[in-house]
Amino acid sequence: MVFPEYRPRRLRKNSAFRALIRETQLAAGQFIYPLFIMPGKNRREEIPSMPGVFRITVDQLAGEAKECLRLGIRSVILFGLPEKKDGVGSGAHAKNGIIQTAIRELKNKVPEILVVTDVCLCEYTDHGHCGCLINNVVDNDATLEILAKTALSHAEAGADMVAPSDMMDGRVAEIRAALDENNYASVPIMSYAVKYASAFYGPFRDAADCAPQFGDRKSYQMDPANSREALREATLDVDEGADILIVKPAVAYLDIVARLREEFDLPIAAYHVSGEYAMIKAAAEKGWIDGDKVMEETLLSIKRAGADIIITYFAKDIAKILQNR
Repeated sequence: MVFPEYRPRRLRKNSAFRALIRETQLAAGQFIYPLFIMPGKNRREEIPSMPGVFRITVDQLAGEAKECLRLGIRSVILFGLPEKKDGVGSGAHAKNGIIQTAIRELKNKVPEILVVTDVCLCEYTDHGHCGCLINNVVDNDATLEILAKTALSHAEAGADMVAPSDMMDGRVAEIRAALDENNYASVPIMSYAVKYASAFYGPFRDAADCAPQFGDRKSYQMDPANSREALREATLDVDEGADILIVKPAVAYLDIVARLREEFDLPIAAYHVSGEYAMIKAAAEKGWIDGDKVMEETLLSIKRAGADIIITYFAKDIAKILQNR
């Protein structure tokens, strides 16, 4: 038999060769670990649909942050569960709100952790939508001022970066202006530039108690059928001053991650969302898959598609594997 001159198996024959030519690497320093903060003291509740993920009180934050740092994870993103909600999400920008308090706690006790904050109203409105309502329709422009006030309140509390996830038109420009005008020009914006109206968010909505009380979010989040629209959305955010672009979800939208990587030179983040996490956990618990191997392969696929940063509930799990390796 005549073989081709090039034999790919030559460079696969042992682990040293495979490591030598590996094109895609996972690094703990490029993960962002989500944290859900709830009212109260000394409480820690596992989220039933997200095994291994917990709602915690502010006093538990420092321990979580220190564990992340020990594992090489240097960034967290905060989501808050307020004590009270109202029609305009006023708790989102309260000086002593749940997130503002959490930021100060982290920056006081674990200053080296990079604190990112989710900027949205859905967790703070009694109707569960991401903006103000007029006649049961989310009013884009009325919401912008509240989002800007929320981002500014996070920066004033000490947040290192803000991440608007609401998908209102023009919100990056509004937030950028508010930060710059108040001497927070150095605070970057990691924008949820391309956020789809996805069925993969179910467990998150349980975790953050933010499911809409009526209707859905399809009038402001993107249609899963569209890819060209993703480029338009991302271009708008770049023009408005975004520093990092997020694609959400991740695995079901790897083509979108790849398209943004080709089109833009800003850092690209992908949010490996709750449903994507829960499916792996559920199948692993059933014994149908090797959970650790599928987790790692999934995260590699996100990096391979072009993401520089991965927001994932698996951050600590994969970091432990990488550390032991």
